Amino acid sequence: MFQVGDKVFYPMYGAGVIEAIEEKEIQGVTREYCMITIPLSKMNVMIPMKNMEKMKIRSVVDTSEAKEILVELQGEEPHGALPWKERLKRNTEKMKTGEMKDTAEVFHDLVYYQKEKALNSSEKHMLDLATKFLVSEIALVKDISENEAAHLLQLTS
Repeated sequence: MFQVGDKVFYPMYGAGVIEAIEEKEIQGVTREYCMITIPLSKMNVMIPMKNMEKMKIRSVVDTSEAKEILVELQGEEPHGALPWKERLKRNTEKMKTGEMKDTAEVFHDLVYYQKEKALNSSEKHMLDLATKFLVSEIALVKDISENEAAHLLQLTS
């Protein structure tokens, strides 16, 4: 399924690259593990290969899909006006999916609401997280720096 060098997205941690796939013995059990380097959080993670799907680790989107997702959101109204508590719950669920489209919707909606009224601390944190995840994936997809990816993301908001 995954190979060394693949660019992947790990929900709630960000985009990274598979650096190695190795067999390791831990607590007397030998399993195949995937070593992922995640630049955004400056960490390396080791995940059993059999858990990759369960943890919703996916390949990063391709360039055309990333562009389509970001262009699609430009100028749209938020996806359903809700009270902030319901919005926070909905946005948290979207972020947990790990899908770029869902994260982009959270980013778009919160940027929109922020222009109207200051966000509360929970929503500010959610916006920061969505921004970081999008920047990390865009940077890997387009093979650009995180600063360049952040600039591209600002152009869409």
